Amino acid sequence: MSHQEKIKELSSSLHQEVVSWRQRIHANPELAFKEVETAAFISSILGKYQIEHQKEIAKTGIVALIKGKNPESKCIALRADMDALPIQETNTAPYASKNPGVMHACGHDFHSANLLGVAVILNSLKEEFEGTIKLIFQPSEEKIPSGAEAMIAAGVLENPKVVCIIGQHVSPELPTGSFGFKSGQFMASADELYLKVKGKGGHAAFPNLLVDPVYAAAQIIISLQQILSRKKSPFATAVLSFGKVEALGATNVIPDEVNIAGTLRTMDENFRAEAHQWISQIAEETAKASGASCEVSIVKGNPSLFNDEALSSSCFDWAKAYDADLNIQEIPARMGGEDFAWYSQKIPALFYRVGTGNVEKDSCNGLHTSNFKIDEEAFLHSLGLMSWLALNALKENSINEAK
Repeated sequence: MSHQEKIKELSSSLHQEVVSWRQRIHANPELAFKEVETAAFISSILGKYQIEHQKEIAKTGIVALIKGKNPESKCIALRADMDALPIQETNTAPYASKNPGVMHACGHDFHSANLLGVAVILNSLKEEFEGTIKLIFQPSEEKIPSGAEAMIAAGVLENPKVVCIIGQHVSPELPTGSFGFKSGQFMASADELYLKVKGKGGHAAFPNLLVDPVYAAAQIIISLQQILSRKKSPFATAVLSFGKVEALGATNVIPDEVNIAGTLRTMDENFRAEAHQWISQIAEETAKASGASCEVSIVKGNPSLFNDEALSSSCFDWAKAYDADLNIQEIPARMGGEDFAWYSQKIPALFYRVGTGNVEKDSCNGLHTSNFKIDEEAFLHSLGLMSWLALNALKENSINEAK
């Protein structure tokens, strides 16, 4: 049998076991850097299949190694994230979250279970390929500080040195059996903005005696939105959104301060740095024009995610060659953020989307929603495809770590 045939056979035989792993992880979700039980479960499965691994990297991370023949010749990496979100699940499946207020609403349970299955498949084939495959089970994708950044700082791209990395993410908008690829700039940087507008509060009937921070805050939001369209270069796709405005006054009370929180997303790292400067400048000057003041705090989040063009092109072709029945398609860039971007800043990287949407199974609900679901039939395709991409990346001589 060819590698392709063996991978498909192993994917089919492992399917139900991988589904059970996913359901076990889903029922016991844990927040960023608190994935203690999740990591212990992953370690137990790796141990069951005698796969070499290290634990407690960047607190709860795990790195496993599958060594083929001539293991020092080349090393590529595969990554999955483990953390859940602070969401109360409303699904009623038997494996629904047992942890109140915490839910796997972004598919990280799928990613972790899938990488475990891929580990078993590749471990079964290790006498038939050359090189080493490093499996990275990463904490804290959903929250700053980034788990990817912490894992890199802990040395996961070294010893052995990784020449390229591949990751995936579930996509409810793509039907099961579909995979989405995008070469080049794929996902945006994600920064958190916090503005504190200070004035002088008092009775709302006498605004002439006050410095109204609510009015100043409104002017700041409008000014920043208007200026964004003027400042943005033709090459920078950017989004500036404010999702929280807190003014703890009343119908007849103007508060002393207003707190605003929002996000800046951009595909252009140079524009991102410039935007940080003018957001602070405009907010402060606009507040001053109203007699108020504004303190601006920008928490720098994940950088933009760049899919290496050569690796993306090769993986797209390999995916098409793997199974003619799969829908392998090119998809547009997304303004969502993803901390896999930290890896893409260091070495050639590919991040692709796995279709898990199925209308009949009600698995088309959006990410980060309380009724998010996954069509577990997607494992039949995702296990094999990631294994296939890994083996081909190991064989591809043109892939190196140069950035």
